Amino acid sequence: MKDVMDLTADEAAEELARLAAEIVKHDERYHGDDAPTISDAEYDALRLRNKAIEERFPDLIREDSPSKSVGSTVQSKFEKITHVVPMLSLDNAFNDEDVADFVGRVKRFLKWPDGEALAFTAEPKIDGLSLALRYENGKLVSAATRGDGAVGENVTANAKTIQDIPQNLIGENIPEVMEVRGEVYLGKSDFMALNKRMEEEGKPVYVNPRNTAAGSLRQLDSSITASRPLKFFAYAWGDVSALPSSSQFAMVEQFEAWGFSINPLMGRFENTAELIERYRLIEEQRSSLDYDIDGVVYKVDDLALQSRLGFVSRSPRWAIAHKFPAELATTVLEKIDIVTGRTGALSPVARLTPVTVGGVVVSNVTLHNEDYIAGIGSNGEPIRAGGDLREGDTVTVYRAGDVIPKILDVDVSKRGDGAERFEFPEVCNSCGSPAVRETNEKSGKVDSVRRCTGGFICPAQAVEGLKHFVSRNAFDIDGFGEKQAEAFYEWGMVMNPADIFTLQERDARSLTRLENRDGFGKTSANKLFRAIQDRRLIDLHRFIFGLGIRHVGEGNAKLFARHYQTIEGFLAAMDASATFEGEAWDELINIDGIGETAARAAVAFLSDPQRRSVVDSLLENVTTVPVEQADTSSPVAGKVVVFTGSLEKMTRDEAKAMAERLGAKVAGSVSGKTDLLVAGPGAGSKLKKAVELGVETTDEDGWFALVGPL
Repeated sequence: MKDVMDLTADEAAEELARLAAEIVKHDERYHGDDAPTISDAEYDALRLRNKAIEERFPDLIREDSPSKSVGSTVQSKFEKITHVVPMLSLDNAFNDEDVADFVGRVKRFLKWPDGEALAFTAEPKIDGLSLALRYENGKLVSAATRGDGAVGENVTANAKTIQDIPQNLIGENIPEVMEVRGEVYLGKSDFMALNKRMEEEGKPVYVNPRNTAAGSLRQLDSSITASRPLKFFAYAWGDVSALPSSSQFAMVEQFEAWGFSINPLMGRFENTAELIERYRLIEEQRSSLDYDIDGVVYKVDDLALQSRLGFVSRSPRWAIAHKFPAELATTVLEKIDIVTGRTGALSPVARLTPVTVGGVVVSNVTLHNEDYIAGIGSNGEPIRAGGDLREGDTVTVYRAGDVIPKILDVDVSKRGDGAERFEFPEVCNSCGSPAVRETNEKSGKVDSVRRCTGGFICPAQAVEGLKHFVSRNAFDIDGFGEKQAEAFYEWGMVMNPADIFTLQERDARSLTRLENRDGFGKTSANKLFRAIQDRRLIDLHRFIFGLGIRHVGEGNAKLFARHYQTIEGFLAAMDASATFEGEAWDELINIDGIGETAARAAVAFLSDPQRRSVVDSLLENVTTVPVEQADTSSPVAGKVVVFTGSLEKMTRDEAKAMAERLGAKVAGSVSGKTDLLVAGPGAGSKLKKAVELGVETTDEDGWFALVGPL
């Protein structure tokens, strides 16, 4: 399998499509059929490869991306229950450094004072089936599986047969509405006894406790569920009229007072070291526990802080699952190569003696940055017991579900006497320009990444910049892809984006015509020239995105375009903000959705004489289409709109542009925040979900009746 770092944009798009389909298939098998065909680590690998590709190619994120979904669709044999509060999943940590990073992210988000303790809970991650139990006035009224996170299956009758689930809450402080969430599981000893009984009766045995528990709970005949010794641990909640406690730990203790079983290994801790210590303790006891676990879950204890932290995508910011390690392998780090990327980042890659880890042959490992090679984490603490990495070292490699394998540790006892510390280059190996670690002027923090200062004179940056410029969401020139970008640069025909639009004129004067070069003929050359001609008129946001400004993806490019409306307005604002102060700068950093990091990057990019010269040359050959001011008085201004199905009276791009012009925000998926869904013929799952969530729906005729003609 090709390393994510080596994928082209076209390969990445194909891989994301494949992963989306495969993950959906495995979600159905795991959540829907209770019969997974791959291990948890292999499933994590698929999701993490998807995440890694999306992080490297944010412009290729699909509408049906697995990063936007949880679980699987609800099967038709069960009634549906819509979760008032979605049942989301957790992000994963695979080592101590990931946990330290999680704690650090939480503290930075909260602006937590240095040296002040921040409490977290830690509890075993039960490998069972998630269940939501709704109580009204202390009485159990419904039980629902996770489903797809928004809608679950009604298994109330079956849940009532589980002894660990009280049908009536006991004690005090019982809210009028209380949704208790937890995990249904089957004990290992009960599982073995069940399989022994199946063998004696000449019936097929079950594969594992998790699948058996899930299948038992999701029976149409509740008497079958009652015959299985299912159990339940309570550890969370959803919809609640009033919380009786202010902390995670106290809430779980309250569950026990109401009659639920809670996990005895749950604890409350005040620093990363204590969390890791509890993880080690639980890991040691894992084999002796009578239930399967696959990690430890950490949560911010204070509920008010949880509320402040909120959620991202499909998971909360305030919790993470520290998974137990997967398969390890030992190999030799033969060489450390440095690769310069589009933004000038010098990325170190370890070349390994090929070794099989978790069924995959690994020969390359991303080493992130020079601190990582030195064995120093983002918090300044050591990340490996063995210390720094050197060429020739014997290293332990793990995947932990990750598709970009990582080095767990280095065996210094096998290090040769002549092994020298790796000296990270201070000049770019592509152009020889100085490579520096930038310092954030505001925070004083030194960037962990060393970057080439060569800009457009750096071949590596130039070629990657050309690839980005002609990518799908930028200029999208038909017949001018990544291979052509590399070839044209090598031939000296296109050294920067502006050269693309003078290519035909220069080719006419050249002794070696394009039609005579490898891979081209007269027809293909003329076709390319026509495609370039077609892009002399370009939407403003595509132009801005195509420049390849660091931290400015397609979304930020659209925000810049909508705010400044014309290229002249955009460039004038960047020029006026060159000192990072004044009225223009204040306006820039106050654009809704634009952070200071992206704002500084845009100003710095356009203040660079080399880059600005290319932009000016581009504008001599390209005309940008101004952005119409959004109509804030329209009936859809400020609303979230989703288009689905085969639109007949307008293209999807026309629909999106029209809605944005009218002040609406166009989303790619339906959620509780969606205000309107416009469905064309063939509308499927999005329309179905909109109906389930009570979202207003209409067809194209209804849309035009609402907003007026195209």
